Amino acid sequence: MIYFIKMKKYFVVLVILLPLCVKAQLNNANSDTLYLNIDSCESIFLKNNLQLIAAKYNIDAQKAFEIQAKLFPNPNLQFAQSLYNPETKGILPFGVNGESTAQISQLIQLAGKRNKQIKLAQANVQLSQLQFIELLKTLRYTLTSDFYAIYYLKNSANVYSAEISSLEHLVGAFNIQLKQGNVSEKDAIRVKAQLYSLQSEYNDLLLQINDVRSELSLLLQTKAVIVPRLNQINIDNLNPQEYALGTLIDSALINHPDVLIAKLNTQISELNYKYQKSLAVPDLTFSLGYDQQGSFIKNLTTLGVAIDLPFFNRNQGNIKASQMQTKMSKVTEDAQESTIQIAISNAYQKAQAYNNLYHERDKQFDQDFQKIQQATLKNYENKNISLLDFLDFYDAYKENTIQLNTLQLNRVNAFEAINFYTGSSFYSLN
Repeated sequence: MIYFIKMKKYFVVLVILLPLCVKAQLNNANSDTLYLNIDSCESIFLKNNLQLIAAKYNIDAQKAFEIQAKLFPNPNLQFAQSLYNPETKGILPFGVNGESTAQISQLIQLAGKRNKQIKLAQANVQLSQLQFIELLKTLRYTLTSDFYAIYYLKNSANVYSAEISSLEHLVGAFNIQLKQGNVSEKDAIRVKAQLYSLQSEYNDLLLQINDVRSELSLLLQTKAVIVPRLNQINIDNLNPQEYALGTLIDSALINHPDVLIAKLNTQISELNYKYQKSLAVPDLTFSLGYDQQGSFIKNLTTLGVAIDLPFFNRNQGNIKASQMQTKMSKVTEDAQESTIQIAISNAYQKAQAYNNLYHERDKQFDQDFQKIQQATLKNYENKNISLLDFLDFYDAYKENTIQLNTLQLNRVNAFEAINFYTGSSFYSLN
């Protein structure tokens, strides 16, 4: 018994010092830790994300194509000079005894081809800008989802860490008592099994957190460990019924990038159809020529015009294809609008369900649970409750905390989904 008391004192000292050592190691290891709220996180994202930088270059490239579409065809200059006379077997000189011809020609596009090309290029610039906005909103949605996931998963991990610490303390005491014959081997194995199960679940949870952190670090292009900071008051005050479902759907049909892209693709298809029809009209080529002495008179000046005769190729295939593409784009546009409406309705229903469940939950219940959790360990050490009751309560405490964190994460994600699908920040989580 004296040996057990000494070991118990040693274990108490170890339990007191171990957190201090771990804390010191963490402070050294996490020197590159960034404590950020969602606004700061988004600022780094907008500055550093490589996908956004690449998308901006695409916008510049499309603007360059617009410049190209505005350019007129270059005039064509032809010049020929006689070099050799087979009769005299001599080189013909420049001047009156030689032969020189020259021609300058200019292509004139008919049926408004140039204007239609310009409109197509301008529409593609708008498309690249919308694609940038769509990429920005998609990546931002991933960013916020990862940000809140790390926060609430870390809260769950803290519960595992506390329970594992308590059970490790308990297992150590059980090993000593087992050698002295004060506890049964069955109880000792039961506690160890519970500890190993928690350690395995805790390890899986840490791996999940690391995966999300890796994705977040990639979005921010930083190697620092991100520790989220939340404005819990604003999050608690969120209410989906602040806006009517019809208002959210109307906003999505006006602002969501996918809907705008689908509409613009329809416009581009229509512009391309008109352009393909204009290609059926042949272009004119005007020319001005000069012939020194190769014609019926010397120093002949000519004015000419040329045009293709559209007997065979009237661009029939491309016109038909562009017409079908226009119909396809219109169907895709309708489908996209339906998809967004359904997605918003689903997100709105989820937000209502999670919000009701969250606010119906007794906040005092969670606080009492934490107090009882600490008291339960003491009661078991004092033999006031059985091992089975002790382990059952720990399981219940763990499950309750994980469910609460999962509920809060699902609730936040539902509000963020509404913001994403509507293309507007109706619900501010900052």
